Amino acid sequence: MFYFISNNPLFNTMIKSLFTALLFIFCCQSMLLANPADTIVTRKDRKRDVLLETSAGRIQIRLSDSTPLHRDNFLKLVKMGYYKDILFHRVIKNFMIQAGDPDSRKAPAGKPLGNGGPGYTVPAEFRPSLFHKKGVIAAARDNNPEKASSASQFYLTQGKVFTEAGLDSVETNRLKRKIPAAQRAVYTTLGGVPHLDQNYTVFGEVVKGLDVIDAIADVPTSKGADRDRPLTDVVILQAKLVKRKRN
Repeated sequence: MFYFISNNPLFNTMIKSLFTALLFIFCCQSMLLANPADTIVTRKDRKRDVLLETSAGRIQIRLSDSTPLHRDNFLKLVKMGYYKDILFHRVIKNFMIQAGDPDSRKAPAGKPLGNGGPGYTVPAEFRPSLFHKKGVIAAARDNNPEKASSASQFYLTQGKVFTEAGLDSVETNRLKRKIPAAQRAVYTTLGGVPHLDQNYTVFGEVVKGLDVIDAIADVPTSKGADRDRPLTDVVILQAKLVKRKRN
């Protein structure tokens, strides 16, 4: 550190004021740089999977490069530690399990959840090749005409196995279009939630931990004001990036 010494009191006062101002600016810049919101997603991050360590077990997710906005946003939040101690606040058997509301941390029983987030949305990224088979990760959203996604809330699909007749009904009554043959084959074997296709952005899939989704989907849930919230909290203990294992 450098000090300027002068016999002029006014000069010394000016120097001290300038030094104080510079120190203040430096501290503010340091705080901004340390802000987790400035987290940068690197090329290396995009080649990693996301591991959710939950109170019910581990779920490993591979994000899709076909949805770069959702991919990079989710990676950023994971690197920030955003999902630590967040609950699966909405669980519906044979449908999906939903998490990502920051207001769910240590939320008391009976509190309605599902409206929290970081304060921005992500533009929809619908891709014909990404559909709601069992085990995909997709973005939740409110009812907006652009179908923009919640920045933090997501769901993992469980769904159910459909018959051909069941898919015909979904086509006629919900989708108003034909489901591609290859996707029908998946929905009649693995299962999923076809009526959500092209309405909510799918941005990856579970590569390990489908059994954990089933376990969470099977827990008893509330029928009160906090409807569909597990009666015993199911918590994301932490979310972190892990190396992809070669098959």
